[in-house]
Amino acid sequence: MTDNELEQKRASAARTFDVRRVIGGLFTVYGVIITAVGLFDGPDEIAKAEGVRINLWMGLGMLALGLLFLAWQWWRPVETPEPSAEGQ
Repeated sequence: MTDNELEQKRASAARTFDVRRVIGGLFTVYGVIITAVGLFDGPDEIAKAEGVRINLWMGLGMLALGLLFLAWQWWRPVETPEPSAEGQ
């Protein structure tokens, strides 16, 4: 395996296990689900929350936060550190 291939694998692994991707993905998926639930809330659920469509607002908030994390990961990708001479 060449140094270039090793560097590409290392960069790919760093991007895959970036915490921002995991958090952003989870918040985005849950945000879509909760927003969909909030769109179809019945009068009983709205009355429980004192007239506030809490599922809709929390779903939109989670969706926005998830997309913010994913955008942050896209704007500032992980830079892999150069391997040190001590580790070889």
